[in-house]
Amino acid sequence: MSIRPIKRLIKAKPTMEGAGVHLQRAFGFGNTGDFDPFLLLDDFRNERPEDYMAGFPWHPHRGIETITYVLAGTVDHGDSLGNEGSISAGDVQWMTAGSGIIHQEMPHGDADGRMHGFQLWANLPSSLKMTPPRYQDIQSADIPEVVDDDGTAIRVICGDIWGASGPVDGIAAEPQYIDVSVPPGKKKSIPVETKRQAFAYVFAGSGRFCNASDPLEVPTEGVGWADVSLSEEADNRSLVLFDSGDEVTVQAGEQGIRFLLVSGKPLEEPVAWYGPIVMNTREQLQEAFAEYQAGTFLKHG
Repeated sequence: MSIRPIKRLIKAKPTMEGAGVHLQRAFGFGNTGDFDPFLLLDDFRNERPEDYMAGFPWHPHRGIETITYVLAGTVDHGDSLGNEGSISAGDVQWMTAGSGIIHQEMPHGDADGRMHGFQLWANLPSSLKMTPPRYQDIQSADIPEVVDDDGTAIRVICGDIWGASGPVDGIAAEPQYIDVSVPPGKKKSIPVETKRQAFAYVFAGSGRFCNASDPLEVPTEGVGWADVSLSEEADNRSLVLFDSGDEVTVQAGEQGIRFLLVSGKPLEEPVAWYGPIVMNTREQLQEAFAEYQAGTFLKHG
């Protein structure tokens, strides 16, 4: 087994999207090669309704999947196909935009005004860019949670770990998307398939991810942490981008640590991206926007 070294430790940056929603962007709209097949991760945790109530009015998507994970509050959604619904605390919506969809997402806070959650964009391979759109709406109760002997808990949204399988299926990049909580002071190793790109996004507590300069054997109980190097501390809104290896190892801080751990198989395809549409060539991108203007954007439904 080899511990994944850290490529970069990044702090999320404030930005504004939709009709004026204040959020924190962990990555996106830049060189996304290091994150392939993922394009963007937004942290929309907010406790001021005036900073999120304007929401994300009607807008198009093509060529990607958007994954929304809500921790507090609700998000109402509707689309050009007539679908509508709401996801709330603990729920996930995995939307495959495929050939094109026009939708809106309107957030509402909980009783304390909190609207907490994340949205991840995953790229689609060229062969599936024009696939029919579909939703996988997953209720919190349907997301398995596995708890290890040391108290480490993992909610499995997509992929397989510790004998549990997430409810999201049929995704091209075969991603793993898990929500990990490690108790205070505990050290934990989590397997990640070697050929996947992987990152962690910390959103509660803090900890240090093992940062070996070369792949190292997993330390046994008798080996101290002085024998490997540790990263800088990763705390709230820290993104940790990993290099290759087959497991991620973390040492939780005094308050414990909670983070998303996401991995997927790189597509290694050209990316032509503008706003909510991601294709492979500039010509395809121009065609998509021309169709949107002409009212011929929607191909299914």
